[in-house]
Amino acid sequence: MQVTMCPERATMEHVTSRWGVLVLQALSDGEAWRFSELRRELQLASEKMLTQTLRTLERDGFVHREVHPVIPPHVDYTLTPLGKGAAGHLVALASWIGANQAEVTQAQESYDGS
Repeated sequence: MQVTMCPERATMEHVTSRWGVLVLQALSDGEAWRFSELRRELQLASEKMLTQTLRTLERDGFVHREVHPVIPPHVDYTLTPLGKGAAGHLVALASWIGANQAEVTQAQESYDGS
């Protein structure tokens, strides 16, 4: 039996992907970010992966891309209201993980020791 992918699952994968989470967290400060600023912030993301992630999040309605008609081209990325909602949940989850990391580490060490 083949399991088909529902739209919610695809969206979940976009938002919770390695780079999706980091892009949404970076943009959650409310400021407009240029591509080069995001690339510096995310350090390990390749240009191709960051471009792909931004396009996916823009297509899903989480990111707004604004092209300014100047030379050289200037493009800003910000969160949409939908993106702000998703980012708020991700930031809360990251905060919870930080507050509980000692307990997680202890559980891992206990598991690895058995």
